[in-house]
Formats: sequence, structure tokens, C-alpha cells
Amino acid sequence: MKNVSLGLLMASVIVSQPVFACTKNGSEGFVPKNDFFIPVNAKSINTIDEAVFNTVIDQVEGIYAPIVAEYGGKLEVVRKWTDGTVNAYAEQEGSIWKVSMFGGLARHKTITADGFALVVCHEIGHHIGGVPRYGGGNDWASNEGQSDYFATTKCLRRVWQNEDNAAVISKLEVPAVLTTACSKAWPSNAQDRDICVRGAMAGESVAKLFAALSWSSKAPKFDTPDTRQVSSTQDSHPATQCRMDTYFQGALCEKSFNEEIGQKDEVSGVCHSSTGSSIGLRPRCWFKPKVQ
Repeated sequence: MKNVSLGLLMASVIVSQPVFACTKNGSEGFVPKNDFFIPVNAKSINTIDEAVFNTVIDQVEGIYAPIVAEYGGKLEVVRKWTDGTVNAYAEQEGSIWKVSMFGGLARHKTITADGFALVVCHEIGHHIGGVPRYGGGNDWASNEGQSDYFATTKCLRRVWQNEDNAAVISKLEVPAVLTTACSKAWPSNAQDRDICVRGAMAGESVAKLFAALSWSSKAPKFDTPDTRQVSSTQDSHPATQCRMDTYFQGALCEKSFNEEIGQKDEVSGVCHSSTGSSIGLRPRCWFKPKVQ
């Protein structure tokens, strides 16, 4: 059985014994292990109710189930609306590729419907998001940063391609720096530009969740990128600002969502410095390119 828990979150086959990377019953998931629990009857300013919870999952699952099937898996989204856990996970059990979504995460005050969609995309990204992947016994799963990058470069773009994205972002408080960056990245296509803004704002929503769970008083921002550079690619959860940078850069990358992200190499289907890209790159605060 292959098994892993990833929370907005990998494994060669081990007979009858699960192998974990980020574990729902051990350490981490889409977010690191936490004691937050938001019951179904909790009072909240969040607008995600059970209907929105299911609608978002329906939309992403409906689009990605056939795509996952092309990779040899059967996508199964486990819906746990009444569970107050503030996390999400991905795991593989043979040909069943699971994503577990919890009501507690959806009910957190920082999470918008778009932010919740990003989490679903991130978990699917563990299954098909390409390299870099976790090492050791969890090499079926794209690592945390790569799953984040997949969410905004591929998944959300595909999910929102036919929506009125201009109407959605008109209701958001979009920082000028984001509008400027997306306009520069997508100068000739208004729909792509609007999806860029919407995807990055979804990233801001979940980045605020990371900050809240770590009790951080420093809010992540689009104009304060993480300037650290790792000496080797980091598989586990990057720091809050670094993750927000990843969502932002993924939204800026000009590669089509129809270009398959590299399953065996780090260059295919993504923005990479070796092919001349200067924006939309995976941030060096978690990613160390092997190809220069």
C-alpha cells in the first residue's frame, strides 16, 4: 500500500504497510500539525457553508478525475464537512488516489471559496504535480512547494477558464502590485490576466491561514518576497511568505495549463530560467534548480 497524508498536502509500494511523508495521524498535512479544531456549529464570519464546500469540490473533482485517470489513478475526494480538523491530505492506496478535505479548514476565517479551491488543487498536485517529488519511500508524491506551484500554474487556471473572473476579482481588495504584475505577465489576454489576479488572491487567503496557525504577527505580502536561497530543494512546507511567493509566481507563469507539467524533469510545462523565463519561476526560498 502507498499512503501519505498531506495537509493543503507521498511512496514506493510497501506490502501491507503504509509509508508516510506528511501524516494525518503523525505529523503534518496541507499545513503543519496543529491543534485547531473548528466544529460544524462554530460561529464564524466565513461564508463557506456545506453547499459551497461541496460545490468547490464538485467543480475541481469533475475536471480532474478524468485527468488523474490518464495517469493511472482513480481520484477519490473524501468529504468530511462535519470534521473540525484544520487540514487536508492526499494519499495513494493502490490505484485509489485520495484527497481528504475537512470542514474545519473550510470554516477557518481566513479561507475564501477560492482559497479552498486552491487547497483541493494542491492535494491533487501531490498526485500529478510532477517533480520535484519527495524522496525515499514517498517518491510518488510531488513535494509541498511543487504542489503549491501546480495549484496556480495549472489547476486553478483549468478550473476557472470559462468563468467570469473579472466579476469575481471586482469584489476583492486587490493590491496594486498584484494588478501591475499580472498585467505585465499577461498583457494581451484579459481572461488570463484576471485568472492571474484571482489565483494569487486565493494564495493570499491560504497564506493568511499559515500565518494564523503559526501565531505570526507578520502578514505575508506580494511585495515582500522571501529572499532566502536554499542550497538544496526543500521537500517539506516552506515558510509562509515563501509559499505565498510560490502561488504568486505560479499565477504569473505564462505556460499554458494544457502543457503537462514535467513528471520526470523540472523544466517541462513550467517557467524555468534555463528556457529564458525571468518571471513565474519557483522561488529559490524552497527550490534549487538542477538545470541551469
